[in-house]
Formats: sequence, structure tokens, C-alpha cells
Amino acid sequence: MKVARFVDALQQIAETMGATDWKFNANTCQVETVMSDPPPSLSEKNVSCNCQFENNTCHIVHIELKRFSLPGVLSPELVQLRYLQHVDLAYNYLSGSIPIQWVSTQMNFVSLLGNRLSGSIPKELGNLSSLKYLNLEANQFSGTVPSELGKLVNLETLMLSSNNLSGNLPKELVGLKNLTDFRINDNILNGMIPDFIQNWNNLERLEMLASGLEGPIPSSISVLEKLKDLRITDISGTIQAFPNLTKMTGHTRIVMRNCNISGEIPGYIWRMNSLRILDLSFNKLSGELPSVISTESWKFIFLSGNSLSGDVPESILKKGTNVDLSYNNFTWQSEEQPACQTKDLNLNLFQSSPKENGLRAFRPCMKDFKCSQYSHSLYINCGGDDVQEGDIVYQGDANVVGGAAKFFPSENGHWGLSSTGDFMDDNDFQNTRYVATLTSPNIYPLYSEARLSPLSLTYYQYCLQDGSYTVSLHFAEIQFTNDKTYNSLGRRIFDIYIQEKLVEKDFNITAAAYGVLTPVTKKYNASVEQEILEIRFYWAGKGTTRIPEIGVYGPLISAISVEPNFKPHSKGGKTRIAPIIIGAVGSCLIFLALCVLWWRCYFRAKPGRKQDIKGLELQTNSFSLKQISIATNNFDPANKIGEGGFGPVYKGLLADGTVIAVKQLSSKSSQGNREFLNEIGMISCLQHPNVVKLYGCCIEGDQLLLVYEYLENNSLARALFGPEKHQLKLDWPTRYKICIGIAQGLAFLHEESRLKIVHRDIKGTNVLLDRELNPKISDFGLARLDEGEKTHISTRIAGTIGYMAPEYALWGYLTYKADVYSFGIVALEIVRGKHNMSYGPATNCACLLDWVVLYFYVLSFFNVVRIF
Repeated sequence: MKVARFVDALQQIAETMGATDWKFNANTCQVETVMSDPPPSLSEKNVSCNCQFENNTCHIVHIELKRFSLPGVLSPELVQLRYLQHVDLAYNYLSGSIPIQWVSTQMNFVSLLGNRLSGSIPKELGNLSSLKYLNLEANQFSGTVPSELGKLVNLETLMLSSNNLSGNLPKELVGLKNLTDFRINDNILNGMIPDFIQNWNNLERLEMLASGLEGPIPSSISVLEKLKDLRITDISGTIQAFPNLTKMTGHTRIVMRNCNISGEIPGYIWRMNSLRILDLSFNKLSGELPSVISTESWKFIFLSGNSLSGDVPESILKKGTNVDLSYNNFTWQSEEQPACQTKDLNLNLFQSSPKENGLRAFRPCMKDFKCSQYSHSLYINCGGDDVQEGDIVYQGDANVVGGAAKFFPSENGHWGLSSTGDFMDDNDFQNTRYVATLTSPNIYPLYSEARLSPLSLTYYQYCLQDGSYTVSLHFAEIQFTNDKTYNSLGRRIFDIYIQEKLVEKDFNITAAAYGVLTPVTKKYNASVEQEILEIRFYWAGKGTTRIPEIGVYGPLISAISVEPNFKPHSKGGKTRIAPIIIGAVGSCLIFLALCVLWWRCYFRAKPGRKQDIKGLELQTNSFSLKQISIATNNFDPANKIGEGGFGPVYKGLLADGTVIAVKQLSSKSSQGNREFLNEIGMISCLQHPNVVKLYGCCIEGDQLLLVYEYLENNSLARALFGPEKHQLKLDWPTRYKICIGIAQGLAFLHEESRLKIVHRDIKGTNVLLDRELNPKISDFGLARLDEGEKTHISTRIAGTIGYMAPEYALWGYLTYKADVYSFGIVALEIVRGKHNMSYGPATNCACLLDWVVLYFYVLSFFNVVRIF
């Protein structure tokens, strides 16, 4: 063999790249190490010679030096190896640029994956006509993609992901007609996805994850019949229809995530026999899924974050492994669903049905769950076991296995997690990579484990006392290193949302902490309005995905702590309940009597209202006008949410984060004074789930203000027959729930409360709906105390025409049955979905009740119900 003359060249190449302890054996054509330390684990070295040349001359044709973290630069001396064909220097620590001298070689394979190479990609590479494989992924190349690369007519694989490439993809790339694999993920390109990719007729794999390119996905993609692996994510641009993929019968993976795709999922997608992975998450897809989906051949189905509706196919509910349907509009029939009975499914239905409001949306398999106790803090050790830090115990979630489509509700605390996504190309279909662990004396125990996600990770807490909180997110990068090896070259980038609001875009733990293995805490304010806190981490396709190995990317969180910015309510002991109730009722009676007495004296003496209302010892919380003005932004019209019984109603936010509704009495209303005092006197005595909660009032100057709990869904009247954009689609179970809730509230007022009260104005506008569509009776300005032993009260007529009982409207004959009559009218409105007064002469009916009576006599009872 005659290789001696190349020994010196190879030795010089090795030294230029930083391999000073290597020797080349000319007899065996192998690299030998003379260093005292063993080579790095997982390192690969291979130098191959071909001795079939003239006169049995051997030439080096293959150099592979992977995972050695070589610290030097690429050597121009490779040109001396003029028969060299294959160079693989992946996973090193090489810097500098690609020597332009390389173009004079016969190389057909070049992999420089996972180094520190920078500068522009040399346009001269377009002259390396023999090149079939070029991998420059995970470096620091900048500038544009050279148009000269379009001359590489033999090129089959071009991988440029995870660099800083900008500009458009040059149209000259149309010449790459032998291309089978093209990847351009994680760059800062601009312009639209080019149409010329339709000319890559041999393309089998296309990746454009967070490339910077804009949509829509070109329709011409449909001609790529050989395409098996399609991945396009996180593109901006206009909303588009589902791309035509009918000719791509060999598809094994389709990922079109966050691509503004609307409409229904085409039926042919579910009939693709070779398709194993489908990810259409975070689009605008609607419609229903097929009634039957064969789940046996699928590895992953991700449909999170769309508007899919209808029933979840029973085949998924029974056998759906690694299926994520979270954040959609599906129908939940009952907690007896098969998915609720099968505990070993990796099926995520977290917030999969908006009709299931509040806690049911977070825990879909829990029947009629209600918070028996409210918390005001939370501490989670993400990915680890329970850990105590000082006096605080961080609850662990280490027992949560998997995460591709995982929904986990904690059993010992009011919190849980939802995880979505599969780590790409790691061949781990058992989902074992969702927790990272680092054993090191140099890091606190709280940061030695962390939970990971390849796409979306949500932590939530429910039964949380409403108010303002500080959310502390604890991070430490434990999968990269801080040494001069390829393990330190990874970039983890993700987004953070709190209460559905983006608080961090392109968050990088290492940059925030100024290093790896270094704890960093990010603090955010969060307002909890409906007893639920939601924290979500989302991977938008940015950062490296193959360092230190394939599948290391996506959100990483070490711990979460949630603490109140207010003084939490104290917990009363059971033995004190009776005295508290007696005292409260007594105070209410005394206060109500004072209200009546004061009102009579005040308005006899003063016909107008020019002075402050003082001298009345209020038995409810008192707010200053300044507090309310700040809360409502000085009664900004934008915060106005309706009109109450005697004035406008505004939404406000107190300093402690509590969301409120403020009812303002008209300054010209002397009648309103009486109703104002009456309402305080009545409602301050009442505590019931179906009666609106009064926080307090403000009496200052000409201002009379009542401060209530804020109810998200406004009034029943608006939900039923308000403007179309405000109407709610109430199914029959919800309508039934609302009727029962109103009835329970009235039963409390009439029979269960220590003060027996007749409301006198039950109607749709005086029934408010909370986030879970529970009804709450409001507006007690016209309410009267029931005088116990009397069968009825003769009183001044007050109320709303159409809702007053005849005996009361005609003769002032008032009993609690007047409320029952009004409730009956409201129940008819709920069932019919029509306003009581929406009838007239043209219908031969004066009101809804007339219509029901008319049809009841013309038809049968069941036919009337059927018309409803």
C-alpha cells in the first residue's frame, strides 16, 4: 500500500481541528490516539481507505470524527486528499468558516452538524458538483442561502436548520431536482413559502418548522407524490384551507401545526394507510371527526387547540393511545364516558369542551365537583418528588409517566398538568423523555429535576381564591453543559403564557440565567377571577433539536410557586358558626330597621339629595369613591357592562386583583335612594350560591354605589335574547340547571333564610350567570320582607309588566307566590328562547304565556313541548 505521502497531510488536518494526540497508522489506515484519557463516550472515529486504484495505491476516501468536541477550525488541507468522498465532523466544537478550497475535492457527503461555524455559507459550494449530502444544521451561519447551491444537481439532502439564515429562499434552488430531504427549520427567513418546491419531484421529507417563511402553504405541494414526511409549523400569513394532499398516499407523518389552516379535516386523511403521526395542533380547524377512527395503526394524533366539535369517536375514547384533543369544542355526554373508565389511556381531553365551563372543563371525568375549600398558594416541584425548601413543601409530579397526550389531575391538591407532543425522531414511542434529571452537588435539589415537553405543557390550579397573585417560575438548564464541548451548543427557546396572556416570547433559560446549571426565577403578576390559574409553556419550533442528542428541545420547568398579593381570608372553625349566624342575622335586622327609619326621616326633611348620606352605621364593607374610580378607570364607558335597576353597571378591578361589578345610582333619582338602602339591607343578610354576593358599598357625596361580585356571562336575558354576538348556545342540561338554580335561590329567600323575602322583580335581566353558567338572583331594590303570620301583604305595586302575578298587579296582593309566577314566566323564556314581551297583535297573543295557553288548547301538552 502506498499511503505514506498522505500521512503528513492527515496529521496536519487533525492538528488544525485540535486533535493533537492523534496518530495515523499508514499500514492499517486507522486513527490511533496516544492521549492518556479515554475518548469521549459516544464518540465515533473512522478513516477508510480504498486500495483499488492503479498500482494498488490506497487513497483516503472516508473521514468520520464525531462527538470529539474538537476545538479547532476546518482545515483547508483536506484538498490534499483528492479522492476524499465522505467527511463527517458532526458534534464537535469547530469554529470559523468552511474553506472554499474544499470545492476542488470530489466529496459527495459533508456533515458539519453541531459545531460553532459562522459567517456566510460559501457560494463556492455550488461548484462542488459531486455533492449529494450537505448538513450544516445547528451552527451559527448567517446571511442568505446562496443561490449558487441551485447548481448542485446531484444534491439529495440539504439540511440548514438552526442557523441565523435570512432573506428569501432563492428561486435558483428550483434546480435541485434530485432532492429527497430538505430542512430549513429555526431560521429568520422572510417571504412566502416558494412555489418552486413543486419541482422537487423526488422529495420525500420537507421540514419548515419556525423557518420565518410566511404562508399559505402552496397548493402546488399536492404534486409531490413521493413525499412521506411533511413538517411545516408556526407560519404567519392569511388563513388558508386544508392543503390538498390526496396524491401523497405514502405519507407516514404529517405535521402542519400553527399554520392558520381552517375548515374541516378532509376524510382522506383518516384513510391514509401508511400515516402514523398526525399533528394539526393550534390551527382553526372545525367540523367533526369521523364516527370511527381505527387507532391500531396510529402512533400519535395531535389535534389540540382547534374548534373541532361533535362527539369524540368511541374508538378513541376506548382505545385512543397518544391522542390529544385538548382545547377544542367537543361534546361531553357524561362522566361515564369510556375514557373516564379506562385509566391507562394516554388520551388528553383537557379543556376539550367549552360547554363544560369552569372546573368541569379542567376535570372532565369528575361529576358535579365543587370547591369545598379554597387555597391561596401553590408550590410544585416539576418532574421531581416532594421537596422541602425552608417551611415550604413543593409537591412533586415525578409519578406522572409519559406526556405525549397526558392529562394529570393531582389527587392531593387542587392542581394538575396537561402535556402535548412527541419528541421528534428519537424513536421513543414509549414516552420516557418527559422528565430530566441531573445529579450534581453544584445544584439545589429543587432544580435537579425538571419537566419537559416537546410542544405544549400546561400547569393549572383550581379552587383558588380570587385575587392578585405573584407567579414565580423557577428554571435551570440541566441538559446542556458549560464546558467547551458540543454539549454546550444547544439553544432551548420557548414561549410562556399566564392566564392565556403571552408573558415571554422566545424565552431562553441559559440567556436569562447567564449560564447553565444556574437557577433563575421569573416573576409575573396574575389576576385570578374564576378560581382558576393556568400557566402554559409552548414550543414554537425554535432552538436546536439535536444537541446534545436528538430530541432535546422544548419547554423545561423546574418548579412553580404561586403566592397571594393580598391577605388571605381566614378560616373559621366549626364551633363558631352558630354564634356568627345569630350575630349576622341580628345585625341585618337592626341594620334594615335603621335603613327604614333613616330613609323616612331623611326624605321628609330633605326632598333632594345634596348632602352626604351619613349617620347610618353600615353593616357591610365600605369602599371609598377613590377606590371605585381607580377600579373602573374613572367610570370609563368602555367598562360599562349594562344598566341596573336604578343606574349603570361597570366592571372594575380592585388593587388586590378582585374583579367587581359596580352598580351606580343615578344622581337624580330620589326613588333610587330607597331602593339603594333596601338593597343593602336585604342582600347584606343573604349568603347563598344562587344569590349574587355583595362585597360592599360606597356612600360619598352624590354617589351611591353598590359593589358586587363580577359574573362573566352577564344576565340570563342577554344570554337568551340579547344581541346575537352575546347570545349563548345553551343546551338542554344547561337550561335545566339554570331553572333549578333560580328555583333554589327563591326557595332560600322564601323559606330557608332567617329573613323571609319576596323579591318582587324576578326576570331575565335580574338573573346573572357566572362562568359556569350558574344562575344568581340579583337586584333586590324592590324586595320586601314577608310578614310571617300574615297570609298576604297589601302594598304599592312595583315590578315589571309581564312578570307580575295578576293578583299583585291588579290589587297589590303580595305573597311569595308572586315570585313563583314570575319564575314561571322566566322558565317559559328559558325553554322557548323567546322574550315574554316579543309577542303582539300580529300573533294573536299578548305575551309568551298567552301563546303557551293558546297552543295548549289547540294542541296537546306534548305537542306544545315539541314545538318548544
